[in-house]
Amino acid sequence: MSTAEAPGESCRSSAGLHGPSPSSSTPGAEQREKQYRAHRGFGDRRGGVISARTYFYADEAKCDQHMETFLRCIDASGGSSENGFSAIKLTALGRPQFLLQFSEVLVKWRRFFHQMAAEQGQAGRAALEMKLEAEKLQEALANLGIATKAESQHWFTGENLGMSGTVDLLDWNSLIDSRTKLSKLLLVPNMQTGQLEPLLSRFTEEEDLQMKRMLQRMDVLAKRATEKGVRLMVDAEQSYFQPAISRLTLEMQRRFNRDRAIIFNTYQCYLKEAYDNVTVDVELSRREGWHFGTKLVRGAYMEQERERAAQIGYEDPINPTYEKTNEMYHRCLDYILEEIKHNRKANVMVASHNEDTVKFTLHRWVLGRQHGVAGTGGLRDGGGRAELR
Repeated sequence: MSTAEAPGESCRSSAGLHGPSPSSSTPGAEQREKQYRAHRGFGDRRGGVISARTYFYADEAKCDQHMETFLRCIDASGGSSENGFSAIKLTALGRPQFLLQFSEVLVKWRRFFHQMAAEQGQAGRAALEMKLEAEKLQEALANLGIATKAESQHWFTGENLGMSGTVDLLDWNSLIDSRTKLSKLLLVPNMQTGQLEPLLSRFTEEEDLQMKRMLQRMDVLAKRATEKGVRLMVDAEQSYFQPAISRLTLEMQRRFNRDRAIIFNTYQCYLKEAYDNVTVDVELSRREGWHFGTKLVRGAYMEQERERAAQIGYEDPINPTYEKTNEMYHRCLDYILEEIKHNRKANVMVASHNEDTVKFTLHRWVLGRQHGVAGTGGLRDGGGRAELR
């Protein structure tokens, strides 16, 4: 696809619920987060990116072709290595519109939790340290006109939800289940109106089918990877797609990582929120008993991300300096290595060309190991695994 064609194609593939461009007159379009709108000026997502493949949506048949290509890669990896891996991109498997909208829902849902935490005097705490008193939360929802206490009562009951009398971020996130009919169930609190807005309820029938096909393609790939014993790495992409990509990957991990780490999520450590994302997902894997798998990278879209944020007018999601990104990478890696040491169910690929990071990993692993170093291309300690790539 030419540079001239890409912006129009990208905007068309992201059009739908809120129209073809940020100037859409569709009701409610003005309330959408700027970061999660399709913008013609950044329709060519290849801009400033030299180390990552970019996919543009053409039609469902093309997505099926990409899936077949990924399946052949999984088969090849399984046939050539005992512990191989294969990488996929979710933008190759469906329309990016769904990823944009789902990302906005997830971000607003999480932000609403943080707003409630601030009202309970917990502003500034780490994500996992925030615990809302369920009763106060129900009162707040009632005061906002979102739900009566009776209506919200069933939200915070069950075997694992709200039994302690508090609700943490993982409890809150569990109220959104991507395995259900998303287009009817996902609601976002609007703090100005006090109402829950069903952002995805205006999907057309065809768009709903397209969403389901993306999830079905992911399922096919995960099942093949499991059959072949190949670890499936889901690549990170632009920040406006990433919340949805991470959530859908997490759902695959919950299903396919019961016995070993097959599905790996990718965390971009140049993002300001990287550490919170890593710690929240590791804690979920602990609670549910599945194997956490991750590839740690710095990120491939920095120039494009900074330029887009500056021109469109939202907060730059990237760490302010190179040093801050290094600190973030090492902080995330250190946390995961500690998890490997204590839990044996975490696996990490240290995907870095940075000499200091390689030295940090080796030094940190030697200090914390209990059973020595083994494995080809990786460092093993009990059931966990760290790899340098």
